Amino acid sequence: MRILLVDDQALMLEGLRSLLTAKGFTVAGTAQSGAEALMKYEMLRPDLVLMDIQMAGLDGIETTRLLKKEYPEAKVVMLTGVETDSNLVAAIRAGAEGYLLKDMDADGFVRQLAAAAAGEMPFAPGLARRLLDRLSDRPRPEDHGPGGEERRLTERQSELLRLLAEGLTYKEIAARLGLAVDTVRYHIREILAKTQLANRTQLIANASRLTAKP
Repeated sequence: MRILLVDDQALMLEGLRSLLTAKGFTVAGTAQSGAEALMKYEMLRPDLVLMDIQMAGLDGIETTRLLKKEYPEAKVVMLTGVETDSNLVAAIRAGAEGYLLKDMDADGFVRQLAAAAAGEMPFAPGLARRLLDRLSDRPRPEDHGPGGEERRLTERQSELLRLLAEGLTYKEIAARLGLAVDTVRYHIREILAKTQLANRTQLIANASRLTAKP
């Protein structure tokens, strides 16, 4: 996985570069501002952008919003020391795929990046649940109207979705439920199809509604 690191602190960039290189990741480049990040992404087309939030001028959330507008396929994960609910929600709404914290232990951080490489959503422990609490909707009438039975999740799918909202990776969910990882991926695709949601971020945001008992 080729990663673009974005942070306005040079020491943080060098520390991240050393850690990721030692763990087998490729650092495609670094940027110390939002404007530089946009330019470097266009030049390097990395697989993932690790984006700091608090930067002078163009901050990480606005940079992410601009990047996703120009390159919808870009994958951005926030890596920050700021753990406020408002920043978490704003980052996801701007298009970030996940949200990690700078004070995470190295092993947990690397595991989350490996999950991102496998197409999962990286979240620091507890943050997926906080996102769920902030973004979950009330039950909608159409969920229980004509045809609602076809859209209702199975007990297994509801259980899997609750674990996803708790921040577990596909591998961890598979181990918890005694399933193969490919089976977990299949169930996620089925849930997305049933709910007509676009991605895992929307699944987490709506997990409370989707797993509520009728």
